[in-house]
Parts: sequence; C-alpha cells; structure tokens
Amino acid sequence: MLRKILIALPLLALPSVAEAADITGIAKVRAGDAVVIGNTRIRLGGIDAPAVDQLCLNTKTERWTCGIAARDELAKYADGKSWACHTRSIDRRGRAVARCEVGGEDIQKWLVRNGWALAYTRMSHDYAADEKAAREAKAGMWQGAFIAPWDWRVRNKKTAILGATKPPDGAHAVLLASASGPVAPSPDCTIKGNVNSAGECIYHRPTSRWYTQIRMKISKGTRWFCSVEEAEAAGCRETKR
Repeated sequence: MLRKILIALPLLALPSVAEAADITGIAKVRAGDAVVIGNTRIRLGGIDAPAVDQLCLNTKTERWTCGIAARDELAKYADGKSWACHTRSIDRRGRAVARCEVGGEDIQKWLVRNGWALAYTRMSHDYAADEKAAREAKAGMWQGAFIAPWDWRVRNKKTAILGATKPPDGAHAVLLASASGPVAPSPDCTIKGNVNSAGECIYHRPTSRWYTQIRMKISKGTRWFCSVEEAEAAGCRETKR
C-alpha cells in the first residue's frame, strides 16, 4: 500500500491541462489560427481559419490568397500587443489549443467577426453569432466566395461554396486548389505537394531530387505547404527520393 501511495504522489503533483499556467507574451503569427509564443505552438480553439495557401474569390470572382490575408490581418492587428492564452487541450500535433486574449480582447471573436475565420462548430458554438454577423456584413472572406477551411483541407468536391458572390462555372476547381504558381505564396511555404499516378499525395522539400521538376499549376492539383506537419496532416507522405 505504501509503495502505491509513493508512486501516486508524483502523479498528483502534475497539473492537468485545465490547470496549466497561462501562456503569455508577444506572439509570432504563423496562420490565421496558429501562433507561437516563446517555444509554445498554439492553435486558436473554437475557430478555423484558411490555410496560408488557400485561395478564395473576391467580388470580381478573381482569385486571391485569403489564407495569407487572414494571417497578415491577424499579425497587423496584434502587432506589439501582449497575448494571454488559456490552454484547453493539446492537439495531435502537440500544439496547445487555447482561447487567447490580445490586449484584453478575445482574438478568436475578432477573427470570426471580421471574416478571417469561421466558427468551428464541431468543437464549439462560442463564435457562431460572430460568424453570422460577419456573413451579414460581408466581412473578410464573406465578401466573395470560398470553401470552409475544413473542407478545403480534405479537398471535398461536393462541399458548398460560401460567401456573397455567386461563383462562376468551374469555381470548385479553383477554390479546392492551393495558391499554386512558380513562386511560393509565402517565404515560409516552400514545400511542394503533388499527386502521383497512383493518386497519392506526395510532398517534396526543397532539397529533394524532384523538387525543381515539379511545376506548380492549379490545374495539376499541386499545392504549397508551410511545414512537414501540415503536409502530413493533409494526408501526404514524403517522397522516397
């Protein structure tokens, strides 16, 4: 019995996720819903923002990099402000899933209300009213046409197109693609993804043998990734060469 008690004591001393200390400091913005404070990677909980290489359509049905815009708008709004993040859980990629305040303001609420993210209602309905307000105001992505980030990640061809702009014929092909082109959408997004003849998604780092031979074209279904974790989360494997 004494031995069991001695083993249990260290476990009782460990804080649970709910009791973990808040994460505070100046954040480095990686995406519209992902930041880094110190050495801690944080996923903003309750919302879902477009990936950095996701495309949307504007009011003229022209392609624009809404994922980059979401990231940059967050970075601009939070520039120099102190963050306070309250951890709720840890995701499968080892990131702290948290609700964060920037200068005392709920930053998730700000992102959703300004149309740079959606309420992730599969996990929480906290921001559903803010999404409704953004949709009615045609704010951010809502002014044009786009696909929900969770559908875009799995390339769901049957998904609904959201937004205020009536999408043109062939809009799905554009909106399901990534910000492909000869130049990466961001200096941080240099990993190339393509689909091989067997239908597998393969990612290539800049040092891989075939990297320079892969032509980034929307029509080819290629995609830029910002990290190995992002590529693998999308179901891709690394090239064997």
